Amino acid sequence: MTLTAPNPAAPQPAQPAPPDEPRAIKRSAGFADRLFRGLARGSGGIVLVIMLLVGTFLTFRAWEALRVAGWSFVTTSAWEPDSKNFGIAAVLTGTVLIGLVAICVAVPLALGTALFITEYAPRRIRRTMVSLIDLMAAVPSVVYGLWGFFFFQSHVVGLSRWLATYFSWIPLFRVDGAQADDPLAPLTVYTSSTLIAGIVVALMVMPITCSVMRETFSQAPPGEREGAYALGATRWGVIRSVVLPFGRGGAIGGTMLGLGRALGETIAVYMIISPVFVIQPHILENGSNSVSSLIALRYGSAGTFGMSALMAAGLALFLMTLVVNFIASSIVARSRSGAGAEA
Repeated sequence: MTLTAPNPAAPQPAQPAPPDEPRAIKRSAGFADRLFRGLARGSGGIVLVIMLLVGTFLTFRAWEALRVAGWSFVTTSAWEPDSKNFGIAAVLTGTVLIGLVAICVAVPLALGTALFITEYAPRRIRRTMVSLIDLMAAVPSVVYGLWGFFFFQSHVVGLSRWLATYFSWIPLFRVDGAQADDPLAPLTVYTSSTLIAGIVVALMVMPITCSVMRETFSQAPPGEREGAYALGATRWGVIRSVVLPFGRGGAIGGTMLGLGRALGETIAVYMIISPVFVIQPHILENGSNSVSSLIALRYGSAGTFGMSALMAAGLALFLMTLVVNFIASSIVARSRSGAGAEA
């Protein structure tokens, strides 16, 4: 048996390559990044703590009234804390009705304005329109209240009378005591109504609703826009098939943010409505109320127990607006998460 030495020139068998492994990436945050992250987390934590403290304070101050009233607090219409007969059924109904009237008026205005700014307005006037609409949000509430009481109310009474005359078969538009066939009948039954207060509040919440819609519509994917135009779509076709479906979440979120703002409006509603403490479902009829205007009306003359009852009403309004705004924020966040998608 002879042994042969290996030939160094002969090809050697290939060695298996080492498996691919991801390279560890080390993140080294600088001082500026750590400072910014700490400030951001601290700001978010402070906001949550403030909200928790507000809720705790209202609950603590309202506990005495809630313990006395029990569940009847949400079913009683009268407001007589001194005789232990009080509740928020009437003012809560008025608050919701004023908010719904405001949203029904504000949403079409905000939607049309947002679409005009993002899709139709020339660039040279677009910035001016945005500034003017945002400026509406800076007008004090008392100015809207004065305008609504001294000017707008006298001009909308005719509309209220027309609605009550021809649409009184709808319960919301029925006015008790109105004489539709008498041209000399007094118009005071139509003043200081839920409709007037709701329209004035609608002008106050329209800017924030329009702002959310405008930002959402402007982020519609340009690839989908160009694809729609390439297929022969008109401008309205692009709006209907691309912009509105993409901005549906933002439009709903902006609407709910406006609703949360309308539910808590105080001064303008307080100056316009004639407060009543009965459930008033007729939006054209004189007399309405809201939780915020109740607090403004009775705060100065309330005793110890009456103040606790007002704190309970404020707690109910706080919880209601908190829920509405949380839902709105979640919807807006979901709509923005898809804003970067390109066709």
